[in-house]
Amino acid sequence: MDSRDIILRPVVTESSMATLDDKRYTFDVALSATKTQVKKAIEDIFDVKVVKVNIMNVRGKLKRQGRYEGYTSKRRKAIVTLSADSKEIKLFNEE
Repeated sequence: MDSRDIILRPVVTESSMATLDDKRYTFDVALSATKTQVKKAIEDIFDVKVVKVNIMNVRGKLKRQGRYEGYTSKRRKAIVTLSADSKEIKLFNEE
């Protein structure tokens, strides 16, 4: 797997943006990605030093459209903590 196949998209929510001061970034990753694959992919793509990776599986939510109902896609979310001397990821900055 290529590094860009492992990291799918950044997660930009109010709670994920609040952790940016602690150098914690949240990404959606491939369903089969492991912690070591995520760590290597983040270091390759953004040229930063990763200290810790937490991964969680997020179940799909039940959604309804009139009388029809179904589930949204399940996803895998990774919270990546960078080292203190590492540079910030420019993707999340407002500037």
